[in-house]
Amino acid sequence: FLLTGIPGLEAFHMWISIPFSFTYIMALMGNSMVLLTVRLDKSLHEPMYYFISMLAVIDLVFSTAVVPRMLAVFWLDSREIGFEACFIQMFFIHTFTAVESGVLLAMSFDRYIAICHPLRYTTILTRSRTIRIGLLSLARGAGVMTPLMCLLTSLPYCKTRVIPHSYCEHMAVVELACADPSLSDLYSLIVATLLVGSDSLFITFSYAMILRSVMRLPSQKARLKALRTCGSHISIILLFYVGGLLSMYLQMFSFGLAPHVQVLVADFYLTVPPMLNPLIYGIKMKQIQDGIFKLL
Repeated sequence: FLLTGIPGLEAFHMWISIPFSFTYIMALMGNSMVLLTVRLDKSLHEPMYYFISMLAVIDLVFSTAVVPRMLAVFWLDSREIGFEACFIQMFFIHTFTAVESGVLLAMSFDRYIAICHPLRYTTILTRSRTIRIGLLSLARGAGVMTPLMCLLTSLPYCKTRVIPHSYCEHMAVVELACADPSLSDLYSLIVATLLVGSDSLFITFSYAMILRSVMRLPSQKARLKALRTCGSHISIILLFYVGGLLSMYLQMFSFGLAPHVQVLVADFYLTVPPMLNPLIYGIKMKQIQDGIFKLL
């Protein structure tokens, strides 16, 4: 296949590469710092920080799966990508999107137990159980995406080799198939609806229960403290789900927007959150701040 980069803005690729290079460097530094801090600071060896570490790993995978290949197109005009490499990139992007949704669900459960059942927190969320939850999220993501990749790779691609995108985006690649892709489209729609729908429903329920418990606390200071511990998580959830839905709908329905706008939104969705997530934790969570200062 041949990647276009940003359709219609090929002459500006060198300038466009600057913000993507910056976000990638910041994502690598920020998430690596979070991982190192949690690893070395024994006071952060708790389930909540293990889940934050999982998000940091996911962000590193997202960034590394997309940005280096994108920069090769922007800087070197290296547009060719092999058939297998294209679908491997797509598999990593979609699998870790599902994994991140699962980890966010686990984090909402963690906050629910910590606030609503604090005395049982250490017995319910042990270290081994936290790791098993993370592995289960990974297995779920890989399990639902493997059949989709089998369906997509079995299609014949003979319309054109040119993908009007800067990475192997699912819908852009399927457009190149010269057979009916309705089965893969139906499968991806069902999987996305069930995964995102069920996860967001359970997350909403968890926070509704948390809010009810917080409002019953006697002092305003205790209520603010409880809400502050959830602030970073809510910010990450909004960034992930709102950005994902916006990107998906712009790929499905153009709404009269130019192709380069759709591609840029999809690119920024995969590159900006990995940069912002560690910054949000650093701003919102004093424990992470203290751990980074100790590390430095």
